[in-house]
Amino acid sequence: MKWSRFGSFLLIAVIIIGLAAGTTMKLWRQIPLGLDLKGGISLLYKIEPVNNEPLTQAGIEAALQAVETRVNSLGVSSPQINLENGNEISVQLAGAFNQAQAEQIIGETAVLQIYGNIKMGKDNKPVPVPGTLLITGRDMESNATAGLDSTTGQPVVDVTFKNKALWAKITKEYLGKTVYTFLNGNLIQSATVQSVIENGQTQISGVGSMQQAQQLAKELNAGSLPYPLKQIASTNVGPQLGAASLRATLYAGLVAIVLIFLFMIAIYRLAGLIADIAIIAYAYLTLLVFAGFPITLTLPGLAALILGMGIAVDANIITYERIKDEVRNGRSLQSATIAGSKRALRTILDSNATTFIAGLVMFWFGQGDVRGFAIALMVSIIVSLLTAVFLSRTMLLQLTKSNLFRNPAWYGARKGGAGK
Repeated sequence: MKWSRFGSFLLIAVIIIGLAAGTTMKLWRQIPLGLDLKGGISLLYKIEPVNNEPLTQAGIEAALQAVETRVNSLGVSSPQINLENGNEISVQLAGAFNQAQAEQIIGETAVLQIYGNIKMGKDNKPVPVPGTLLITGRDMESNATAGLDSTTGQPVVDVTFKNKALWAKITKEYLGKTVYTFLNGNLIQSATVQSVIENGQTQISGVGSMQQAQQLAKELNAGSLPYPLKQIASTNVGPQLGAASLRATLYAGLVAIVLIFLFMIAIYRLAGLIADIAIIAYAYLTLLVFAGFPITLTLPGLAALILGMGIAVDANIITYERIKDEVRNGRSLQSATIAGSKRALRTILDSNATTFIAGLVMFWFGQGDVRGFAIALMVSIIVSLLTAVFLSRTMLLQLTKSNLFRNPAWYGARKGGAGK
């Protein structure tokens, strides 16, 4: 019986260490890193009112949704977009990006308008005749594509209007006539309607180079903003700086882990070894959670995970000290392990619950990096409870029930009475 118990203990240890050694790096590569670890750009926009009218909550949420749509059009992996201070939108894009292009797509609107008539304005510049607006870019579906005209070979943008019946009515009314396309107030195309278009499709020319055509297609697909955005901050974090921060934090974490491992083994012997294995399980499961959801890992978040190791070790220390008390009172190792674990559980749950509540408050009211820290802290608390309480207790019970190490000194305890 004792060898089967010890075999179970070894099997658990081998599985944990084997999984950690074999798949940790694969998990790490799957975790999206924030811009403070990977480099990237951080943008902050202020939502501006229109005609001095107060902002509405529905309008603010629509602006936030529009920014999310625009960011998604950039093909960004795990962007962080948050509403701050009630009327500011924070955008964090990790990785290498063309900052000027990102700022243009996120904060500017491609105002596309088609008019039925124009006149010459100041400086001999064509301007639309009031009251002849036919349709705008807001009426377009989000499927604009850039390409080359099959006849002229010039860059064009193909678009489709949502209200196909309206576009069919317009092309029927202006059949054989000229319509004028304005982009951001500038005339870019004068086209004669040659047929009634039933499917809502049309082609916009005069857009410049192929790169400009692709840019226009992205802006049209991003949709319009309910309120104008004013950029109030822009920060570019180089990949070298992010990599340096990551290396420094990982090095600090490695030093902390080594010191914790040595401390636990020196003070609690075999029980400390079990705690060290539980810490390995904690680190592995935490990475599994971040990679599985996935959750973007920031520098404060990484610091919170390292702090979580201390929380996990603290739970083990509380348990082991309760077990040592039971041994000094004359209980056997098996009985002391069961009784000490029960006594420690209430204290561990209470302390972790208060810390979890603090993390929840930080997540609810915090912004940016504070929320990243809060998420990592809450994840670490949940995982540490699973590993430091249940895993450690199971392994310790298997080891004590094997009766291979019966002397309390193997567990950092001194016996104060009779019993095994």
